[in-house]
Amino acid sequence: MVLEVAEIKITPGQEDAFKEAYRAAREFVKVSPGLRSMRMTQGVENPGRFVLLIEWDSVEAHEQGFRETDRFPKWREAIGPFFAEPPFVEHAVDID
Repeated sequence: MVLEVAEIKITPGQEDAFKEAYRAAREFVKVSPGLRSMRMTQGVENPGRFVLLIEWDSVEAHEQGFRETDRFPKWREAIGPFFAEPPFVEHAVDID
């Protein structure tokens, strides 16, 4: 299992619109093979900072099962207009 961590900074004043767009667009991701769980968090001290946490079976499940499909451009089209800058995305694994 790998954890995708995406830090997303939203243009000030667009937080509520981003949340609505995310709620509608998350279905593009949720149907991906190899997806285990998905959640979005919003900063308390900095409400324009969101962190997307997705558990995948593998990095390949993320990249090939989602990013290389026609669902990824639809996802980005829905939420991308709210980005203040490109998201920072990386993968992590648990330490036993």
